[in-house]
Amino acid sequence: MTKKSKGNRTIPELLILNVLQAETALISWNTPSNGLVANGEPPWTTRDENVEVEVGGQSSTSKQVQAKVKKCCRETFTVQNVLSKFPIVKWLPKYRCDTFQSDIIAGLTVGLTVIPQGLAYAQVANLPPQYGLYSAFVGCFVYCVLGTSKDITLGPTAILSLMTSMFATSVSPELPSGGKDPTITILLTFFCGVIQLVLGILKLGILVNFISYPVINAFTSAAAITIGFGQIKNLLGLKKIPDDFLNMVYQTFKKLPETSIWDMTMGLISFVIVMLLKKLRDIKWSDANVSEIPISKIVLRKILWLVGTACNAIVVISAAGVVVILEDQGFNGTIAVTGHIKPGMPDVSFPKFEVDTGNVTLSTGQIFSRLGTGLAIVPLLAVVETMAIGKAFARINKYKIDPTQELIAIGVANIASSFFQSYPITGSFSRTAVNSQTGVRTPMGGVWTGGLVILALCLLTPWFYYIPKSALAAVIISAILPMIEYHTVVVLWKANKFDLVPYFITFLCSLLVGIEYGILIGVGISLLMILYPTARPKIKYSTNKGVLIVTPMQGLNFPAAEYIEIQAFERSVEAGKSKNIILNMENLTDVDYTVIQSLKTLLCDCSYHGMKLVLANGQPHVKKQIESADIKNLTIFTTLSEALEELVCQELQRVN
Repeated sequence: MTKKSKGNRTIPELLILNVLQAETALISWNTPSNGLVANGEPPWTTRDENVEVEVGGQSSTSKQVQAKVKKCCRETFTVQNVLSKFPIVKWLPKYRCDTFQSDIIAGLTVGLTVIPQGLAYAQVANLPPQYGLYSAFVGCFVYCVLGTSKDITLGPTAILSLMTSMFATSVSPELPSGGKDPTITILLTFFCGVIQLVLGILKLGILVNFISYPVINAFTSAAAITIGFGQIKNLLGLKKIPDDFLNMVYQTFKKLPETSIWDMTMGLISFVIVMLLKKLRDIKWSDANVSEIPISKIVLRKILWLVGTACNAIVVISAAGVVVILEDQGFNGTIAVTGHIKPGMPDVSFPKFEVDTGNVTLSTGQIFSRLGTGLAIVPLLAVVETMAIGKAFARINKYKIDPTQELIAIGVANIASSFFQSYPITGSFSRTAVNSQTGVRTPMGGVWTGGLVILALCLLTPWFYYIPKSALAAVIISAILPMIEYHTVVVLWKANKFDLVPYFITFLCSLLVGIEYGILIGVGISLLMILYPTARPKIKYSTNKGVLIVTPMQGLNFPAAEYIEIQAFERSVEAGKSKNIILNMENLTDVDYTVIQSLKTLLCDCSYHGMKLVLANGQPHVKKQIESADIKNLTIFTTLSEALEELVCQELQRVN
């Protein structure tokens, strides 16, 4: 074979070519010198359709394999394929000034929403407030380059904040300062990204489809209740309330007499104002002729909408102002505040794989042991949340998203965020809704959101000291209330009552056993409901001229093989009168080895009791599979009528 210069081959081609040559040399070294065995044929020949690889000397097939490898590499490692992984390349050349204006307005509006939410969600994750902001900007920049949805904004969310608390913060050792060491949390973010990226590269987003809507909805509602009730302690100024839901409820009611009047007043007022201001953005103006509306009225409506959209920021800033005034008047410590927040950008570093707090040292293996099922649950929930949001807004705004690319985007976003001390992030429904309603046109809006968060970290953190915890609790509770979709029960009752089974099991287990176990139990119940019809398929039994006709109404695979075998035999001998059996295979598209073994067993049982078993209506592929098993005394008829006629004739001959 003529050698080509290395300059004409790509690196993947050279690697694969070296492996092929090494294998050929090794096998050739172990074969006889003449390259032939006793029958005069090559010592090892493998045929796969039209490809033949002969070892014992250099063959033309080796050239064919190398040519295919070269072609595959050239088709895979192309500029077009690489650029397709960066959707920004498609829309950036078409970027215009009007698009820029829409994106900057939407991005800054979302930024005003994410800053107070980030500070609040950090409380849910049991982390210092600045970690909510650390999680709010890197994902925006990454998604701008890799995302396929113009509306999605990545960052901290209520669900993932709760999951972070459950799986990472709760098992993290305490620092000498009294806070939780963030190492395990940051490492969870990193591995969430790695898992999501691998799912995207391998195109395994289909795994998300095994989490049914009732399970997702029940889990979300239970998580919302857990988060909301967990904020009652901050709303009322209660201390030392545990995180376990049942114990949390008990201790909260037990400590109601310890309620701080100042905190409760601030929290309730903040909650009422947030809920009222939110109504402003949902006002539907009814005008007969839009073109005749005065400019002043249009501006006023825009201002009202902006106030409703930025209600969280307005309430938090106002509440902080009230605390400053109270302290200026000498009422120090009357309202619990957020306290000192580390100013400036986070330290950029590679996630640590070991924990050393001075008092506690954990190895990599111990960290993984503590994370446990969180390594699977957290990344999958993040993917589910992002996919659901992306598909919903893509449908509303009439465009398409690429699920595989979304997996890659969120995976890279989490990996990059872990270098900036972020906890796991995903798409936020509330902020995505704001982004869409504000009129964002491209993912560039996320750049302005991230920029505003960075500005807040660098300049505004000293002012965050005065933000009341009760006001942040009010923001969280108002944000999670729409997540409790109680009306879903009515919808499921009308659509399919069986879907209520995984719904209620998931909901109750999430509250009573734990959020982390509730989702696993719900998925398990859903899978069992999917598998049950496979293991216990519907079978139609009919009798014609004294012959039992058994017709499986769907495919037949190994979980149902023994079931049909037993049911067919019991039906054939019931009432003390044996009947010959025809297995009608008209609905079968495939059979496996277990099914063939069950046919053999059923045939033996029938023969032992003086009955006959025949098959009919098999598709060519199914008939070929059964015939290849070479089952003795088993006949396959082309049609059901032929099988019935043959069995009736044989029975008449036996009687006569």
